[in-house]
Amino acid sequence: MKQIVSSFRTLVLGLAASLALFQAPAARAHDASGQMAEFATAFLADLTPELRAKATFKFEDEERENWHFIPRPRKGLPMLEMTPQQRLLAHALMASGLGFRGMMKAETIMSLEEVLYQIESAKDESKRAETREKRNPEKYFVSIFGTPDANGTWGWRIEGHHISMNFTIKDGELSSATPSFFGSNPGEVREGTMKGLRVLHNEEELGRTLVKSLNEEQWTKAHVLVEAPKEMITAAEHHVKPLNPEGISEADLTPEQKATLQSLIKEYLERLRPEIAESAWKEIQANGPVHFAWAGEKERGQPHYYRVQGKTFLLEYDNVQNEANHVHSVWRSFKGDFGANLLAEHYKAGEAKK
Repeated sequence: MKQIVSSFRTLVLGLAASLALFQAPAARAHDASGQMAEFATAFLADLTPELRAKATFKFEDEERENWHFIPRPRKGLPMLEMTPQQRLLAHALMASGLGFRGMMKAETIMSLEEVLYQIESAKDESKRAETREKRNPEKYFVSIFGTPDANGTWGWRIEGHHISMNFTIKDGELSSATPSFFGSNPGEVREGTMKGLRVLHNEEELGRTLVKSLNEEQWTKAHVLVEAPKEMITAAEHHVKPLNPEGISEADLTPEQKATLQSLIKEYLERLRPEIAESAWKEIQANGPVHFAWAGEKERGQPHYYRVQGKTFLLEYDNVQNEANHVHSVWRSFKGDFGANLLAEHYKAGEAKK
């Protein structure tokens, strides 16, 4: 009976998280942070002391800002060490921060690890075990920083190869949802049962649609480098400052081109739940024109890079590696990544209580 009750509770939590994806944009940031605290608490409660020790860190721990998107050794609790129920709760936590499309993209990106395993192990049968260690759809790590509390200050991260989702909550309100990184390798699956799949199709094609719509004068402004950089310029820096405002200003675009640029920006924002995306979009609109810059070639299958930058944010995208079939894309906030100065405020509040 205890197991049945526990499984039912897991199902209810999962359904609640799914419903959160369809909330009206009018919902407040407090609703998001409250649900995040609820799911994080449920997740931690289901862990053994040993697993909980792996999953939890102090809010001020340096690990909170130690993010990356490559298949490297990580701290945190990997999903491969979780029970099925714990894994469901981890996905419920992920759903508390993502929108419907974002959840689909994240789950599909995780599944590409199996595609890479099949491709790479077929090339060298003697390294199948080594390849499986590197390429595993359950090698995604959950980390909780501080104590989840509906009115508290804490944070959480789910991260692995080509995914890094970082959320920071201050005094019960969502303070930051960045860095937010999604990547895809392969960018397009070219063999096997998933042939033709392009997880980040819209991120690529909206950028290409915009750049190919530019006239010669606009193209001269937008095209900043003949050769696309092999990686995003900001890579996995903990905090970023605005890059040179190169490229074409949205003020120099036609109404149709502006609409395409807005759709491109929203494709990144709407990976997250509606009220988070709406808040970010309002901030972008309130802070003046943005610039669009392109590097490399225009055609699909050719190395290319773009970035969209405003006063408060930066989007970067590159598709250069593996014969332009390996995508990286990220949304950064100049003032808000990891809550910016939140750690200093946290220390100051702690001193004040002494």
